[in-house]
Amino acid sequence: MIGSVLSPAVKRLLDQEQVLFQAEYKKYYLPGETKGPEIGAPYLLAHPGSRAAVLLIHGLMAAPYEVREWADDLFASGYTVYAPRLAGHGTSAEDLAGRNYGDWLDSVDRGYRILASCADRIIVAGFSTGAGLALHQAISHPQRYRAVVSVSAPMKFKGLSSYLSGPVECLNNAAAFLKLDGFQKKFASNHPDNPEINYHRCPVHGFNQVKALMRKVYQGLPGLSIPALIVQGSRDPKVSPKAGKMIFDRIRGKEKKYVEIAYHLHGIVRGNVGVSVFSAVNDYLSRLPHTSPDPNGRSS
Repeated sequence: MIGSVLSPAVKRLLDQEQVLFQAEYKKYYLPGETKGPEIGAPYLLAHPGSRAAVLLIHGLMAAPYEVREWADDLFASGYTVYAPRLAGHGTSAEDLAGRNYGDWLDSVDRGYRILASCADRIIVAGFSTGAGLALHQAISHPQRYRAVVSVSAPMKFKGLSSYLSGPVECLNNAAAFLKLDGFQKKFASNHPDNPEINYHRCPVHGFNQVKALMRKVYQGLPGLSIPALIVQGSRDPKVSPKAGKMIFDRIRGKEKKYVEIAYHLHGIVRGNVGVSVFSAVNDYLSRLPHTSPDPNGRSS
């Protein structure tokens, strides 16, 4: 945590998240798979004098460190930023295999409560599955947020494996019921863009939970009422490049913008390509009323 002096209420909530992370890190630690605690720990960048904040959500099989470069850019622009740790992340794939998207929503809700204790103008943003969760928050709790930013939300996957994950989980459940553990395939190989952050095994159940989350988001998109920025990579090999436009077109609200980033990998919030994403985000937020931080803490 860096930044200004925090109230006792915020410190208490932050301490609770750290205690939870440390307990789950110890419980699910797997040599060779679990990353260092600095990768998985949630963090708050508290900006002095600013009442504008961003709830910044990482993706599936990743950790809060995945969005650290984005968080630093937002902080440099004057925002307080909190990056929550989604349940089952920052520990091991075994932990993630037992989680549902409702657990991730609980993690995000706790993150919102932390920011609501130190800011009154909150934006919700995320990358990949984190973008799906950000959209879910904006649809479900429009009164909480001034805007939503979705980067590479997985509304439509590429590849045959995405279609097989449902039947595979059904077979896993049947095998478990019949006590035929040797016939279960609980994990698939993952080849991440950021191997120093992401799990190298994807729980089949976790992948199906992402699909269930995005079905819920798709149903609710016509009712999304707050300003929305939708960003999508044009050559994303994991999420269909059509996904961003699908989301954008389904939003009926008028305060929306679609930005396409030319890049050949899924991960577009780190490295040189991230600069283009961050610039698009900052430009969009700067044009909205009551979202841009000001040196005196007043909305623009």
